[in-house]
Amino acid sequence: MRAVIYANPGDASVLQVVERPVAEPAEGEVRIRVVVSGVNPTDWKTRSGAFGSAAGEPAVPNHDGAGVVDAVGSGVAGIQAGDRVWVTLAADGRPASGTAQEYTVVPAERVFPLPEGADFELGASIGVPGVTAHRALTVSEDGPARLQPGALGERTVLVAGGAGAVGNAAIQLACWAGATVITTVSSQAKAELAGRAGAHHVVNYHDADAADQIRGIAPAGVDIIVEVAAGSNAELDQSVLKTGGTIAIYANDGGVPFAPDVRANMALNARYQFVLLYTVGWDRIANAAADLNQAIDDGAFRVGEQAGVPVHRFGLDDTAAAHDAVERGAVGKVLVTVAA
Repeated sequence: MRAVIYANPGDASVLQVVERPVAEPAEGEVRIRVVVSGVNPTDWKTRSGAFGSAAGEPAVPNHDGAGVVDAVGSGVAGIQAGDRVWVTLAADGRPASGTAQEYTVVPAERVFPLPEGADFELGASIGVPGVTAHRALTVSEDGPARLQPGALGERTVLVAGGAGAVGNAAIQLACWAGATVITTVSSQAKAELAGRAGAHHVVNYHDADAADQIRGIAPAGVDIIVEVAAGSNAELDQSVLKTGGTIAIYANDGGVPFAPDVRANMALNARYQFVLLYTVGWDRIANAAADLNQAIDDGAFRVGEQAGVPVHRFGLDDTAAAHDAVERGAVGKVLVTVAA
């Protein structure tokens, strides 16, 4: 089979396409014929060595993907050959199991059914962004642990960076769950994308009165902030958060050090929750997957221009270019087509 590998960390030029044998699934494992592989920032950061390297073992990039179950190991229940599925964190602790290859073998707990109405491009777009967004929306002290219509009713959610992959997923899920959704963006073009995702209110965070605009929408403050740039947005977040509100941080884009004002946060009884899927636990990921699949069934979680997520497609031979696109901050979803 054809697979993209890298033997040492580095820039995208370390990626190469090679022929590798197809592995057999062991007990508790599933082999998937990959149709589409999804690329996320965590993938290029892992490849670059930011999260450590796969010294001594060639690694296959990309955690997310969608395809068809090809074989099932012993002890696996509820999954059979021919099932359409999506997978996330495929390569976590398993460098050879990334989705940038024609077949991958992963533990069964990382594999989820692909809803009937979803194509493989949507399937490859769910994982890291969707589960991260779900976790960010379910960490409030008095909030729901699961999402469904009405779960976030009478709550106001502020999504920072609504044109990003996680931001888009958070907007779609929060709207589906009944929240009033405000998002911040940096341009009119991104505002249009956030609007297509379903955001009720869009604010340009460069505006000097951005906090006043948000307070005008939510006079009592916002209940949950889904935060992509914790350092840059710390002052804004503290000025619009409701007393007892939650700030869920999944990134610190921009590189500004995160130094929250202690007194201001104490006065708010603010709750900070950091979000990283690698250590969140598979029980929570499975719950998120079930809710995401329900949102897809309800037509509330989509990908593509109409949903505010432009799709950028690359072939397996161009996986390096796909990684470069994500590293340069491509707006939308970068996908690698592995098979017809």
